[in-house]
Amino acid sequence: MSEIGLRERKKQRMYQVLSDIAIRLFLEKGFDAVSVAEVAAAAEISKPTLFRYFPAKEDLVLYRIADHEGEAARVAAEGEPVEALRRHFLEGLERSDPVTGLNDDPRVLAFHKLLYGTPSLVARAYAHQERAEAALAEVLGGDLDARLAAGQIMAVRRILAMENWRRIAAGERVEDVRPDAVAAAERAFGRLAEALPPRVRAHRPSIDTE
Repeated sequence: MSEIGLRERKKQRMYQVLSDIAIRLFLEKGFDAVSVAEVAAAAEISKPTLFRYFPAKEDLVLYRIADHEGEAARVAAEGEPVEALRRHFLEGLERSDPVTGLNDDPRVLAFHKLLYGTPSLVARAYAHQERAEAALAEVLGGDLDARLAAGQIMAVRRILAMENWRRIAAGERVEDVRPDAVAAAERAFGRLAEALPPRVRAHRPSIDTE
């Protein structure tokens, strides 16, 4: 392994370790009750070092979902966008992907409660959503129709996931919720396919062959 590759792997491990330590403390004591200095001390690093990895306290939590920021855009680029995203969401429901809200692992539920129960984290998550929406709009063509379509698609994904999470958090079993979740997803994406302009539904990203 090259020195650069090893250094990058060590850096990524540090991101993960710091995020895990911070989330554990936040879950134990509450987000607002834990200082950045306390996270740094628990990780046995200095506060300035921690800020080199995470410029804001909220980023320590949002790191856990950062990989999903470009997910919708990547999936939409694989084929007919709405159909590709429909299949992807249904596959997520089948494997109980936490992103779909259909997961009853206590750690996942605790993380969701932390994220959506903390105003500053909700605001940060909204910014994450906006960037994901912008990336999807670019894949769909980048014009106004594409931006409108991206907004509708992201809203459908978010609302479906939040409804699943609401039911699971209320104590329902995953296996009891899954049939309704699948039916709701099929219905919602079907309506998207009917409502969006054909040009957007069938958009294919141009491939640079130079």
